[in-house]
Amino acid sequence: MGIMTRESETEVSNLDRLNANIARMEELTKRLVAALSRRKLHDPGLHGPGHDLYVKAATAYVTEMMSNPAKLLEHQVSFWGKSLQHWVEAQRALATGQPPEPDSELPADRRFRNPLWQTHPYFNFVKEQYLLSSQTIRDAVSNIEGLPEADKRRVEFFSRQIVDMMSPANYLGTNPDALQKAVETDGQSLVDGLENLIRDIEKNDGELLVTLSDPQAFKVGENLGTTEGSVVYRNRMMELIQYAPKTETVHRMPLIIFPPWINKFYILDLKPENSLIRWIVEQGFTLFVVSWVNPDASYADVGMDQYVAEGYLAAIREVQAITGEDKVNLVGYCIGGTTLAATTAYLGKTGDTSVRSATFFTTLADFKDAGEMSVFLDDDFVDGIEREVAEKGYLHSFFMSRTFSYLRAPDLVYGPAIRSYMMGEAPPAFDLLYWNGDSTNLPARMVVEYLRRLCQGDELARGDYEVLGHKVGLKDIRLPVCSIACETDHIAEWKAAFNSFRQFASRDRTFILSESGHIAGIVNPPSKNKYGHYTSDAPLKEPLAWRAAADYTEGSWWPRWKDWLARRSGRQVPARQPGGPGHPVLCPAPGTYVTAKPQE
Repeated sequence: MGIMTRESETEVSNLDRLNANIARMEELTKRLVAALSRRKLHDPGLHGPGHDLYVKAATAYVTEMMSNPAKLLEHQVSFWGKSLQHWVEAQRALATGQPPEPDSELPADRRFRNPLWQTHPYFNFVKEQYLLSSQTIRDAVSNIEGLPEADKRRVEFFSRQIVDMMSPANYLGTNPDALQKAVETDGQSLVDGLENLIRDIEKNDGELLVTLSDPQAFKVGENLGTTEGSVVYRNRMMELIQYAPKTETVHRMPLIIFPPWINKFYILDLKPENSLIRWIVEQGFTLFVVSWVNPDASYADVGMDQYVAEGYLAAIREVQAITGEDKVNLVGYCIGGTTLAATTAYLGKTGDTSVRSATFFTTLADFKDAGEMSVFLDDDFVDGIEREVAEKGYLHSFFMSRTFSYLRAPDLVYGPAIRSYMMGEAPPAFDLLYWNGDSTNLPARMVVEYLRRLCQGDELARGDYEVLGHKVGLKDIRLPVCSIACETDHIAEWKAAFNSFRQFASRDRTFILSESGHIAGIVNPPSKNKYGHYTSDAPLKEPLAWRAAADYTEGSWWPRWKDWLARRSGRQVPARQPGGPGHPVLCPAPGTYVTAKPQE
């Protein structure tokens, strides 16, 4: 009998491992089919734009082709010529073994960082042809004439979604990183990736939503949302958290933060070093934060009035009772800011002077131009949502998570999917992404009212938005106000936030433009000295003119806002401990609503 060498033993071992992984993948495929079969039926309007959008685009394209055939021919000839050139260069690269020169006219793309995208003739040809085709599609769509601006924006957005989806990096056979790892691990990376895929589909009842962060790495109340405080009031809509003081004295007037109810409040308290909640307390303010309930079908009839009455007005009333103060300062974030605008307009209309000042984080109150979000505000999507919630009683958090993810699909959909499903990597332990995946349901009546009346009807900006029986508008806001918008915000576009804010009738208005986006521009602690901000005393007339004349300051806007808030918060008084007579401590922060899972 021959003696088996160490090399041959290794080859046999690798072959055994490969065969075992192939068998494992066959088993997992059966589990995948079972997971997909659990997919529930939802209104088709939730999954894409209506067919009328494609009909409008096709009609405009054909009309332009008939009226200006030379323009279409020029585009086609240019595309054919460049495609032929790439083909010739690929043949030359195969014959000589020399990689072709990159096309200097095509932008650099981080999806193609692996050197093989440039040096290997096959991957290089696939990449270059994709980039060329992508650019041709973008040019063709952007040059369509005869479409209304809103429709053109939607066509451009959904065309980009298709182009992003078709990237060769998204497919195993054309992704050199995934193929290399599959070979190096004898298929183990593909097994791990398939298990990750099945886990995500099972987690979402047959729907696919990639897990962005390690779900086991964080627990709210243990390593997220840990600032010391107590729940001092609870009703069916919210828990009111009062944070323990960290200074001997505090400003007399308390501060209440109303976060968006689309997500959880602990984005402002991820960890001590970047916690806005902790930082505010350390600056000597008595701070209360609202933690919204995660609704189920029993909340179907809860509308915007209930959020105002049982959320905003209830919080103001209870904080006044706890602190003994007649006036409070308020903060609203995103949709929490939109509803804060409606609430302060209502207070102004009814003559209630309980609020000393209001601050708005990344807030839209005029939806004439809602930025990238506007592509989801047409009747095709809103009709679908209305039909869905009429049947279910609420809009499942899955749909809002998916919608926001596709606003940044390469970063929040395809990139994570490649790492998880094709590379077989575990999701990273990233607190921000963990929070991003911890979204909430929306009550049926509220979501329809918000979309129909505020977004589509723009009733608050027009002055005929009804709050608790009173028609109000932005001109009814007259108290001191501050707005913080974010330069690269893809949800509340800063120019739209500026245009919303300048309609307030307040004499005391301060606008701050932070660098970065919807989250990083707000969660921007001074200790990081990362993102700067812009301020100006110029009149709030036109956003780009204001921005051109603004002064730039390095570092966070937090200290500037603290000084603004302090001037409107009264003298120093002894620090207040959470609760008081009539308001016993119900439980420690972060409370129970933030971790509760609603009944499906």
